[in-house]
Amino acid sequence: MTRDFPAGNYRFIPAVFQYSSGAAADPGYEVERVRFDRMPSLAEGFVQIAKYIEAAGRPLTSFCACELRSPGAFTEDGFLKFNQHYVKTLAEWGLFDGTTNPVARSNVCPEIDPPAEPSFYAFSFTRPSQGTGTPTFVIAGGAESREGSGSYPERTVRYRDLSPEGLREKVRFTVGSMESRLGAFGFAWKDTTAVQAYTVHDFHPAMTDELVRRGATRSGLTWHFARPPVIDLEYEMDCRRVTRETVI
Repeated sequence: MTRDFPAGNYRFIPAVFQYSSGAAADPGYEVERVRFDRMPSLAEGFVQIAKYIEAAGRPLTSFCACELRSPGAFTEDGFLKFNQHYVKTLAEWGLFDGTTNPVARSNVCPEIDPPAEPSFYAFSFTRPSQGTGTPTFVIAGGAESREGSGSYPERTVRYRDLSPEGLREKVRFTVGSMESRLGAFGFAWKDTTAVQAYTVHDFHPAMTDELVRRGATRSGLTWHFARPPVIDLEYEMDCRRVTRETVI
């Protein structure tokens, strides 16, 4: 279920053309996460990311994950057009070959004070390990939409159901997706150092059974008051194990 990306010194879980489902550093390397204090636009963000990675003595192909913020949820067609634009730079950097994309991604929409245009919140890349050598990884954002063909309404768990039980099932499905992606690398919640949730709805009634008891909150839970990137998706998560993080 994973594929090697030697040019970046990591392996990844193949998914769709716009992103992979996760990236894990090869032995001898570690993932470093960098968060922007002030979010740059997509174009400016790529420029700043390239400078940071190159200053660290790493190739652009070491870029392995990113976290985006968008002004609002996309229609399916709008999301496709955005993704087609986004991957152009990844192709120029030698990451996207026209079909397969090794870079994991989260892209969510802040409900309050959103950016004026799609922007970078954070990014991750691989570098030679400077720590204990423990495995590091980033699991891409996932919402309550099943993988496979079909429209989002067809694939979305409890589509447009915002009842307490509907939200609980959305959370349960998404947590399960995170567990599957972790398992593809041979990891579990006990290996994570950070877990993030994205929703504008009250999901606390589901927290105890669907998150805490399953071990997802071992390092706490960061809740972002934001929506997933496609209209009518309501709950998204991502997670990571990264021992080197910085803010620029």
